[in-house]
Amino acid sequence: MAKTGEAGRRGESVRSDCFVSVEPKSRGGLRVEVKTKVEALYGDAVRATISEGLKALGVAHAAVTVEDYGALDFVLAARLEAAVKRAGLGEGREFLLPPGAGFRAKTERSRFRRSRLYLPGNEPKFFLNAALHEPDGVILDLEDSVAPPEKDAARLLVRNALRAVDFGKCERMVRINQGERGLLDLDAVVPQNVHVILVPKTETAEAVRAVDARAEKIRKAAGLKQPCFLMPIIESALGCFEAPYIASACPNVVALTIGLEDYTADIGAQRTLEGRESFWARSIVVNAARAAGVTPIDTVFSDVNDMEGLKAACLEAKGLGFEGKGCIHPRQVPLVHEAFAPSSEEIEKAKKIVLAFEEAEKKKLGVVSLGSKMIDPPVVKRAQRTVTMAEDLGLLAKGWRSKAR
Repeated sequence: MAKTGEAGRRGESVRSDCFVSVEPKSRGGLRVEVKTKVEALYGDAVRATISEGLKALGVAHAAVTVEDYGALDFVLAARLEAAVKRAGLGEGREFLLPPGAGFRAKTERSRFRRSRLYLPGNEPKFFLNAALHEPDGVILDLEDSVAPPEKDAARLLVRNALRAVDFGKCERMVRINQGERGLLDLDAVVPQNVHVILVPKTETAEAVRAVDARAEKIRKAAGLKQPCFLMPIIESALGCFEAPYIASACPNVVALTIGLEDYTADIGAQRTLEGRESFWARSIVVNAARAAGVTPIDTVFSDVNDMEGLKAACLEAKGLGFEGKGCIHPRQVPLVHEAFAPSSEEIEKAKKIVLAFEEAEKKKLGVVSLGSKMIDPPVVKRAQRTVTMAEDLGLLAKGWRSKAR
């Protein structure tokens, strides 16, 4: 719950991990009361974090109450800052803890994005172990999974998580909100080396370029070398018609995906397992992405208990040309990876094409051929990507070339 506004009003941040209340005063200095369930081990550390945060946020006169139920430092810091700002204090200030080991993680434009695991932006309990499930990317979600009254607090929490949590080999993604609120999200998360921004309910190329321009300005001001990539989400009929322009809106777009819950609502249809109502839209997204040279990624599968349904949906998506799928539960990740992995037949064919290409390169031939068939460059590129994925998944030994020749 939040009580916001003029000085003198109490600002609160109330969650299962901690409770913070800040009541501004006109004078009298600070009166701080801290209770923590981990008093014996971390009581002094909790008080030090609260004291440091109040100083960083410029709070000089207030009654502050903290009840800590075991929140980690980055969570406690975010909850405190949310309460301070809801009380009308700390304007223009931030409370940033030192960055952790995962802060400098890098990504690449061409990396695999088979699975992206959505994590509600206001639930830090899901952040800590997300990398153990080995999705290709984790999405800290500030949009649909966060109720409007909690979006300000979630933004601070996601900002702090990007600084503090080591997501391992996972690509660090954030789904921002729409419009002006989304641009404010960028101010918070882009300086924290976010890898990919998901742009929800995209309907114009101009909207993508606006996000890109804001993100680039922030990134450069923060001195970050790592690009901030974009993944627009198509979620309406208009978005489908504009998809080719959206996919090619700017060089930082690396993937295009679709959200079928909103799309089917927009066209007045019920979403079904068969997916006939969305076949055209999904085909549009695949073709728009391929034409722009970016990765097409399918929607989420919403029934976390229907693993057979998920497998069928993944195989169908792969057949349509998609290279990945969204996940809303960790148990979906291994199945998605398995479904989008190359088959033994695909691997064998790709090996032959890659060997033919490398042989042609060595002999400085202008064309690549396999038997009597000419091989076009896009086919070679796809074969190289198949071989790389097979190697990464352990389906193909790293030294396969020496044995094949």
